[in-house]
Amino acid sequence: MVERPAAALKEIVENALDAGARRIAVTLEGGGMDRMLVEDDGIGMGPDDLALAVERHATSKLPEEATLFRIATLGFRGEALPSIGAVARLAITSCPQGGTAHRISVEGGAKGDVTPASGAPGTRVEVRDLFFATPARRKFLKHPRTEAEHAVEAVRRLALAWPEVAFRAESDGREVLSLPATDQNGRIRQVLGADFAAACVPVEAVSERLDISGLAALPSHHRPTTLGQHLVVNRRPVRDPLLRVALRVAYRDVIPQGRHPVAALFLQVPPETVDVNVHPMKTELRFRDGEAVRGAMISALRKALAIGAGTVVAVPSLAGAAPVTGFSEALPVLPQSMPRPPGLPQPRLPLGFRPPSLPPPPAATPMDAAHPLGRAVAQILDTYIIAEASDGSLVLVDQHAAHERLTHEALSAQLLEGGVRAQPLLVPAVVDMPPADAARLLGAAEALARLGLEIEGFGAGAVLVRSLPALLGAADPAPLLRDMAEELAEDAEPPIPRRCCATWPRNWLKTLKVSPWNASWMRRLRGLPAMEVFVPGAGLMPPRWMRCCARWKRPRALRPAAMAGPRC
Repeated sequence: MVERPAAALKEIVENALDAGARRIAVTLEGGGMDRMLVEDDGIGMGPDDLALAVERHATSKLPEEATLFRIATLGFRGEALPSIGAVARLAITSCPQGGTAHRISVEGGAKGDVTPASGAPGTRVEVRDLFFATPARRKFLKHPRTEAEHAVEAVRRLALAWPEVAFRAESDGREVLSLPATDQNGRIRQVLGADFAAACVPVEAVSERLDISGLAALPSHHRPTTLGQHLVVNRRPVRDPLLRVALRVAYRDVIPQGRHPVAALFLQVPPETVDVNVHPMKTELRFRDGEAVRGAMISALRKALAIGAGTVVAVPSLAGAAPVTGFSEALPVLPQSMPRPPGLPQPRLPLGFRPPSLPPPPAATPMDAAHPLGRAVAQILDTYIIAEASDGSLVLVDQHAAHERLTHEALSAQLLEGGVRAQPLLVPAVVDMPPADAARLLGAAEALARLGLEIEGFGAGAVLVRSLPALLGAADPAPLLRDMAEELAEDAEPPIPRRCCATWPRNWLKTLKVSPWNASWMRRLRGLPAMEVFVPGAGLMPPRWMRCCARWKRPRALRPAAMAGPRC
């Protein structure tokens, strides 16, 4: 149960919420490994309950046997405080409303006596030297900053499920979370930020056995990881596979592969229809009718997305992306004769004359290595290019996939030569972000510099960008930096520059190619003649990558077998 500071903190905060607290304050030192303090203004405990609270399998949340089959509290096992006391130095001070305060301590499993103490109404739980009694487990904890981030994220997820409760958290003397009490939608906006609030639609579905509410982002707002997905069932934050699959299926046809939707969804079901005791951390559930829950969630999300389909969301623009020629010269577009109105006879030409013949099409220019995809003939749906190969066969080109592969190869080649060429910004850009995200990026600054992205700190919650990869042109770096920070959040340790440089070109390009920059660049292509928009350097593409893109290996160019061969 107590595998890291975040797990212990989650259990303590859940106890505070079950006690009816309306204000919860958390203090962390050394990532929670050195010291962890949780203070609340709940109902508190008397001396008798305080002594029982540290006994195994002792809980006041199950007053009768029938409650086992309809659990409505966050905690119910009676294992958290004894487990924490067995591996750490635990001290609990509690004062019931209108009573006097008492204190009990547990050190390495050895329980002390309950003694009188001073304190305000509520409960104060202090944990010091976590895992001092089990050094082997403490040895495998991560960096203090990483542990602190996990702990704060656990509090943030609980805060989302309890919007009427005010939360505050400090880490090593610095405030990292401050959420005043509000309503459900207000708390969602506090946790997920202004960008999500500007690109979300309400989700609502009410039935006899299931209520769904919350906010979901439009398909234009997506993330590189699943950290933006918040699911709450009966006021319990969960990471249930059934619900996450339903969320992914609802967005499957409207967001790029490899990206993840952002949503905060609240489900209310009768307690007797869900089993919350199937996972040690209580983050997974078992529904009595899982398929009905899954179907209702998919239906509610798709209905919300359909209603919000016409909403316009601002997307950062990409400046400096000038279209260039990559195909050989295209054939001219010949005018078509206009149809004659019905009933009007076709005029006869005088004898001795014949209709003027249209000029013959220009002779085909020879194909060379610089144009391996042939001569552009037409553009379809502003996304695909039809080209004619040197042998007369037809080639269908995905502009987007080809652009990704070419950019990937160019950046990889520069990296192998010693580093991606950077373009200094005339005016350094300041990107605001949560302090934890900024710290993660600054920890990887050396590795990012090799990728052409030079950054430095600019206060607690900001990063100063001095240069970008030259291939990007002049672009807003905020979307890319935020995606990078989220991908780094999945790493257990701060990135090692050598390892980061070896693996990041692929991940970084994956982030770049689906960022709002690329969407803006693609919009610039639309409406332009096909032969003027294709990316340069097609002849430099390695043969092994001629037919797939850089991200998901989808086809970049197809040559239908039925259309191959000389023309008739």
